[in-house]
Amino acid sequence: MTDGLFIAFEGGDGAGKSTQVRLLADALESAGREVVVTRQPGGTPLGAQIRDLVLHGDHVSPRAEALLFAADKAHHVDQLIRPSMDRGAVVITDRYTDSAVAYQGAGRDLGAVEVHDLQMWAVGSLVPDLTVIVDVTAQEGRRRRGEVHDRLEAEADAFHDAIRHHYLAMAQGSPERYLVVDGTSSPESIHAAVVGRLASSGLLGSGTV
Repeated sequence: MTDGLFIAFEGGDGAGKSTQVRLLADALESAGREVVVTRQPGGTPLGAQIRDLVLHGDHVSPRAEALLFAADKAHHVDQLIRPSMDRGAVVITDRYTDSAVAYQGAGRDLGAVEVHDLQMWAVGSLVPDLTVIVDVTAQEGRRRRGEVHDRLEAEADAFHDAIRHHYLAMAQGSPERYLVVDGTSSPESIHAAVVGRLASSGLLGSGTV
């Protein structure tokens, strides 16, 4: 059986993560791999309820928000991510634990270390084989988003700037696990950089994509 693979795409709202998830999934499926595309929050029926509650419901306190997102990830890993990897699939997720650390730890100022520890407990210390950070400025993200769709998108640029800087700091601290790409580049060139990193690191094996 081919080993399972876990890839996460991270970045601010409007960075273009969804486009890159789709391009990579299409490429891997064309190469014959089973691909499971998911997102957080919302990758399971329970997660969808949590997503709607936190992003579109009434006010949720910052600590409660962090705990709800941790619950989503715990259930998601147990019910979807680990079983998919165990059977050899490639799991590609739009957001994972780094989003919680950046948004609740840095953006909400709850403490990155505390939120990271909570997230790692929730997911049983499962980390992606590669995390791609699609980097854009807060201003560019706001321009791309246009209409505000949820509570987090409605936050001021200072909030989104803090998130961006924390993403970049995480990548700088663990370059072997992260790839930072310029979100203002063409989708095709970003995709090529992602595939190149996966190939050069040996995660895909020879001739997979």
